Amino acid sequence: MIIVHHLNNSRSQRVLWLLEELGVAYEIKRYQRDAKSMLAPPELRAVHPLGKSPVIQEGAVTVAESGAILEYLVERHGGGRLAPAPGTPERLRYTYWMHFAEGSAMPPLLLKLVFDRIEKAPMPFFVKPVARAIAQRAKAGFVQPNIERNLDFMEGELANSDWFAGTQFSAADVQLSFPLEAARARGGLDAQRPRLLSFLERIHARPAYRRAIEKGGEYALLR
Repeated sequence: MIIVHHLNNSRSQRVLWLLEELGVAYEIKRYQRDAKSMLAPPELRAVHPLGKSPVIQEGAVTVAESGAILEYLVERHGGGRLAPAPGTPERLRYTYWMHFAEGSAMPPLLLKLVFDRIEKAPMPFFVKPVARAIAQRAKAGFVQPNIERNLDFMEGELANSDWFAGTQFSAADVQLSFPLEAARARGGLDAQRPRLLSFLERIHARPAYRRAIEKGGEYALLR
């Protein structure tokens, strides 16, 4: 039995979704973020030294990092599903998007979250204008332009197919869901990029996605 160490409002939602797509039985062990810091609880360090989620366990095997988990599950339980055939152009695109999601798409979105919090954080009145100015300058000069560039790139890549690796839905689409959900919540993804919004509508309509939400709990990305 696969155990999913599931943190609320986190990347581990993707793992539940993929398992539902694959039809693989699993057990959820739930963890809650700290209400003030929004960090994962210390109990997760007993599962993996970094104390983060997602982490899965299957027998003696423990796998962390959402991309590695998705690849492990597809390879071990997919039976040829949810990944293009090796050696095909679609497989190269699949591999690229699996890495793009966390390697390129998420970093500027995370920076935006950090700088947004700096702007809103309580601090001495004489420090606040300086902190706000630094945060706003960083967002305007670096963070938001990179988010926009990534979104424009992804929007263009969906011009020829509904899914990122080609005409078939794959685990790469599952992996990309998190940065696109984050961009919708706090990165400026709106009706100016209709293909990306249609992508989100398509994944939200998938029965496996709905089942994962029902089992994993309400899913609200941090703002």
